[in-house]
Amino acid sequence: MALRVFNTLGGKKERFEPLKPGRVRMYVCGPTVYDNCHIGHARSVVVFDVIARYLKAKGYDVTYVRNFTDIDDKIIDKANQLGMDCKAVAEKYITEFYKDMDALNVERATIEPKATEHINQILKFVEKLIQKGFAYRINGDVYYSVEKFKEYGKLSGRRLEDMEAGARVDIDERKRNPFDFVLWKSSKPGEPAWESPWGMGRPGWHIECTAMSKEYLGETFDIHGGGKDLCFPHHENEIAQSESVSEKLFVKYWIHNGFVNINHEKMSKSLGNFLMIKDVLKKYHPETVRLFLLSNHYRSPIDFTDQALDEARIGLDKIYALLERIENEIGVKPDKALESGECWQRFSDAMDDDFNSARGIGILFDTVRSINRLLDQKKNDVSPEIKKIARSHHADILRIGGILGILNEQPKVYFEKKQTRVLEQKSIDSEVIDQMIKERDRARKDKNWKKADQIRNQLADMNIILEDRAEGTTWKIKDT
Repeated sequence: MALRVFNTLGGKKERFEPLKPGRVRMYVCGPTVYDNCHIGHARSVVVFDVIARYLKAKGYDVTYVRNFTDIDDKIIDKANQLGMDCKAVAEKYITEFYKDMDALNVERATIEPKATEHINQILKFVEKLIQKGFAYRINGDVYYSVEKFKEYGKLSGRRLEDMEAGARVDIDERKRNPFDFVLWKSSKPGEPAWESPWGMGRPGWHIECTAMSKEYLGETFDIHGGGKDLCFPHHENEIAQSESVSEKLFVKYWIHNGFVNINHEKMSKSLGNFLMIKDVLKKYHPETVRLFLLSNHYRSPIDFTDQALDEARIGLDKIYALLERIENEIGVKPDKALESGECWQRFSDAMDDDFNSARGIGILFDTVRSINRLLDQKKNDVSPEIKKIARSHHADILRIGGILGILNEQPKVYFEKKQTRVLEQKSIDSEVIDQMIKERDRARKDKNWKKADQIRNQLADMNIILEDRAEGTTWKIKDT
């Protein structure tokens, strides 16, 4: 099945054919680094991390650029609030970004440029826009004239004349059109500034991405991505700037991910329901968070609730439990012949349909259920056929995990860490549990069944499940 992607430019699925066979060049808008990242940022980063991983798995040579906006009004405000300079604020939150994304097992992009390191490229681009008549100067500011670009609105589907009719009076009456946007902004006293032909100032947000994408990917490249909220005006403005200078198509495929809602409400600071990644990770395993973020199609909104995260946690446990079962009951060994089984093919078909990770995850759970049923039916001796099927699916599941960015731990280690984490959350001492089990063992040896049952019941009240085996009693925590 050929890969098809939904292209926002045109609003339909299209067969994916990169500009150069075998090579994909992709740019995704990164964070403005003035605060910690929230769960909405995580969704966008994880979505495009999976897209890049899958493209690589299909054999493409992927150049992935994800930028940092490290100069912006919000950064300046934060610096004033903290009594720090802007560069220190940006570096602080770049570090925090990496801490969060490393925890979520997000692979680094090929190139991760900062806006402040590309001032010369930005200045040259603004000069070209002025020379071509698409930009104009007002004192120390430079604005892009949206009316000059005849295709303005082609990405978002907005018509400039309709927007103008409903536009509020703009506070900057110097602009020729309310929707004209700043390319270069004159600096106020005490603000970071760079020399330019128009005076000391700093770049506008939109021109930063245009200049950086051109620097590393050229005038036309394959994929540009980001959150749905960036479609207008940010990406619309990028198209206008870029195509005004190059007179070529800027991007072939535009991909936008949907929003994260919190308990059925839009996430917003005014509602006080912003969830920071670092806080979410205190409660949930990073792979649980990744599985949740990928459980809806990337273009659809996704609702963050405790129930949804618990379902993702239980699902992740089931996948790890099957891997552990296969390893214990069948045994596995590296075998390249097992790397392309039925499960992988079905997953690939789902991903080829506009990176449908939700359907791919459903296929993964179907496989877990079917292999568990197969193993439940086995007799004392496992047939060669069952071994082959189980090992093939084990390899497929791990390969799928590599695309989704999960299943990075050995099952035994995963469950040990989970047990420790749950015990800490419930303030239960594992040594106390071990001691209670020893007391129960002594009671059973003494045939004091009443006391043994009392201890089992006490442990059950603590959500501790006992499993009596020939080699001794083991315990685990019941899912709640």
